[in-house]
Amino acid sequence: MSLLREANEWLAQDPDPDTRAELSELIEREDLAAVQDRFGAKLEFGTAGLRGELGAGPNRMNRVTVMRAAAGLAKVLGPGKHVIIGYDARHKSDVFARDTAAVLTGTGLHASLLPGPLPTPVLAFAVRHLGADAGVAVTASHNPPRDNGYKVYWGDGSQIVPPLDAEISAAIDAVGRVDELPLNGPGTLTELGEGIVDDYIDAVTSLPLGEDRDLRVAYTPLHGVGAAVLTGAFLAAGFESPIAVEEQRDPDPDFPTVSFPNPEEPGAMDLATALAAKLDADLVLANDPDADRCAVGVPLPGGGVRMLTGDEVGGLLAEHVITHTTGDRMVSTTIVSSTLLGKIARAHGIRYGETLTGFKWIIKAGPGLVFGYEEAIGYSVGSDAGLPVRDKDGIGAALTVAGIAATAKRDGRTLLDLLDDQARRYGLHATSQLSFRVADLSQIAAAMSGLRADPPATLGGLAVERADDLTKGDGGLPPTDGLRYRLSGDARVVVRPSGTEPKLKCYLEVVVPVTGTPAEARSRAEEQLDALRADLAARLAL
Repeated sequence: MSLLREANEWLAQDPDPDTRAELSELIEREDLAAVQDRFGAKLEFGTAGLRGELGAGPNRMNRVTVMRAAAGLAKVLGPGKHVIIGYDARHKSDVFARDTAAVLTGTGLHASLLPGPLPTPVLAFAVRHLGADAGVAVTASHNPPRDNGYKVYWGDGSQIVPPLDAEISAAIDAVGRVDELPLNGPGTLTELGEGIVDDYIDAVTSLPLGEDRDLRVAYTPLHGVGAAVLTGAFLAAGFESPIAVEEQRDPDPDFPTVSFPNPEEPGAMDLATALAAKLDADLVLANDPDADRCAVGVPLPGGGVRMLTGDEVGGLLAEHVITHTTGDRMVSTTIVSSTLLGKIARAHGIRYGETLTGFKWIIKAGPGLVFGYEEAIGYSVGSDAGLPVRDKDGIGAALTVAGIAATAKRDGRTLLDLLDDQARRYGLHATSQLSFRVADLSQIAAAMSGLRADPPATLGGLAVERADDLTKGDGGLPPTDGLRYRLSGDARVVVRPSGTEPKLKCYLEVVVPVTGTPAEARSRAEEQLDALRADLAARLAL
């Protein structure tokens, strides 16, 4: 009865006819299980903001949830502050963005709304470029079609970190009924023009792209918002316009041609691969739906496309940026990404930072940061002027990869040849993941406890030389739930629960010296990775 009472109270303040109809039907049917699912818990605001399925109730993304989040953010910022609001093309994103503006201006803040659905990196750029105090991106990135999200940036153009997330969360919890919130003034709302997109394109085309531009690119935005801005950036930089997969070129919140709108998912790149063959393309590029990530593929002479891992692209981008910048500078990545970046940095005599997972930490690794990346195909590329975007940026990364590929093409080579060069210099660093999805989160806790109570002496036939329990903090990092094993032969395994899904994730890396050909080293590396995967699967028994 208390849940039904709460549902009726929600119904009375909900401004959205769609979710009112949904909830009214559930109440009328007395579908208590569905009401429990929506009202028995709530979406928690954290460093990644909010993300969840669309629908009625506090455990869903909807206009009430968004207005409460905006009111909490307004309380923390205070009157007179300036917030930039951006949004993607998902269901309700434009509505959530305007609701945010209405609440912020009603509380005496000033809001600026980006001119239509745009990539998240444009929002991150705009916050710092326009000197705003904060930014809001309405996006669920590469989540399924039924989801949406709400991400907050601070005045430095990067995502919020603790304890600011907890402060905003507490302010959200203190918000009363949204139908009693003041809306639309006394603060001002500014609708930004296309000039902010032009400024962003100017910034990313000023990156070190090299001089070569002869390149044919097959591209997919996966039904997201990347195509127009990426095309504009390529043309402004002097490249030919990338040829987009027609079926996936225009924004579509239902993502009809893919089962999951993530370029890393099996099948997501099939249409782009087919287009590359038809065009005889030199390079395949993809953005996820909000264009903050970039996938890279190289067409093979015998047909097909070799998709590069995030670590492989990270290594190529890093060495390119380092050799095109000067002075005291730094590169950074996370504890679950390849150790290759640290070796590249040492070889070039520059500083290297290693952080917890998430771009919010990468960006704060230290002063002089010119490049950061995470293995999940997220990159921030800079120059001597610094980083134009203090978050992952799939457009700037795509441009820079195209510049690298064009120079390689001039020399009769591809990105795969450049990877072989790095393998000869630093050893072949091969990475892989092993994930276990569970129905009961207690299984993950039990697996982690088991590893702590009975730490392995070997993994995949390699001796465990050091084990780090990351809950105790390590190397100056904040404590986090994870275990890191350093193995003989410079191999490494990190085991950690996912922060967004009911999964236990294992990040594997082996390093194989290239004594013959890189292909032979890759074959040996894959054998070692297979052994690690089999051993971990047996030990965890999930």
